[in-house]
Amino acid sequence: MNHLLVVDDEADIRKLLEEILREENYAVASTGTGNEALVLLRDVSYDVMLLDIWLPDRDGLEVLNEIRSLETDNKPEVIIISGHGTIETAVRATKLGAFDFLEKPLSLERTLIVVKNAIEAKRLRSENLEFKRQLALQTPITGESVAAKALRQQIRLMAPTNGRVLIFGESGSGKELIARAIHAESQRRDRVFVELNCAAIPEDYIESELFGYRNSAIPGGPPEKRGTFERADGGTLFLDEVGDMSLKTQAKVLRALDEQRFTPVGALHAMSVDVRVIAATNKNLEEEIAKGNFREDLFYRLNVIPFYVPPLRDRKEDISLLTRDFLRAFGREYGRTRVDIGEDAIDLLKQYHWPGNVRELKNLIERVLILNPQAPRIERKHLPMLVHRGTSKRSEDFSTLHQAREAYERDYILKKIDECHGNISRAAESLGLERSHLYRKMRTLGISVRE
Repeated sequence: MNHLLVVDDEADIRKLLEEILREENYAVASTGTGNEALVLLRDVSYDVMLLDIWLPDRDGLEVLNEIRSLETDNKPEVIIISGHGTIETAVRATKLGAFDFLEKPLSLERTLIVVKNAIEAKRLRSENLEFKRQLALQTPITGESVAAKALRQQIRLMAPTNGRVLIFGESGSGKELIARAIHAESQRRDRVFVELNCAAIPEDYIESELFGYRNSAIPGGPPEKRGTFERADGGTLFLDEVGDMSLKTQAKVLRALDEQRFTPVGALHAMSVDVRVIAATNKNLEEEIAKGNFREDLFYRLNVIPFYVPPLRDRKEDISLLTRDFLRAFGREYGRTRVDIGEDAIDLLKQYHWPGNVRELKNLIERVLILNPQAPRIERKHLPMLVHRGTSKRSEDFSTLHQAREAYERDYILKKIDECHGNISRAAESLGLERSHLYRKMRTLGISVRE
């Protein structure tokens, strides 16, 4: 549903326009002053504003100028209306960014045509901005491992369909990247991709985030708000961490999926949408179903096409390519286009177990670049102690108690040195050792001061 704002000091004209536009299934709000119109724009995203030039508190063209200077890409298309129209006024309005100019008395037929054209222009402008943003964020599925190749093949096969997708994987493994790749290769690629992180929204607000609200249904909030289902109409809605939804919200999402219809909070009528839903979770939803935390019927609605994203530790052969990709990306961002990484550092990264997956690797590479601004090449010594500690063997890999004890002591000492930010004196104090004794212990365990 498109949202319109009528700004005119004549109550009869406001009432007439509201009635006519609502009959055309538009959501309409109105005000008689320019200042109140600007306040409403801060709270609500309107597609089109019909703005009278002669207002009691300020000139309409001045209001138009302020709208065009707002620091947001989501500005409404403005249609100027006036009872004293001149060519000069129309030219000024056009130069200030008005979409069109209507003279009083208004021709209702022409008004509806101009409004329809303005809505289409706003849609095209919004989608163009969204496409540019998404293209900037898109990254190919990097890697030559069997898992990476299988993911790319599955995306090519399933993306062109309209089937719902459920992506499983640990946090940081790249579930959002998979969702964006599916959208980019789907029949909806020319429409919007809208994301909602279900775990990041408080329970009291997730329903309004999903379905929006009308008539100030949220205390202290704006008069109305579009939910993610409405904003994703015609495109793709990505529900991240869907396993964190409450059972109450799950029931409403299930109904919206079945009917492609929902009712915004506080609204009197349902609205229809055409949305492809892609969901993702880091939980075992079958276990959550057994515990009574997730609806079985919703699981089957979402799990039409299942995707499993393997953790980084299961495709370590991709670490070299991923690392160099991140180095190039951050190198461009920080003005360092020729930074490379040594094979000794790559080998160490491959030994680490990566509990935070690809996101952890990406953050680590950025951190290393920032902390070593003069290094033309990233070496093993530049990697943080976290990686050195994390390459330790598991208990079953040791053949003797002596080896296991040495490995534990090494990890513990490195942890304390890390906690003390490399200050050996403070680390020795924390360990209850003399500084010289700690140095001897470090040499025995093969810990260099540089490390």
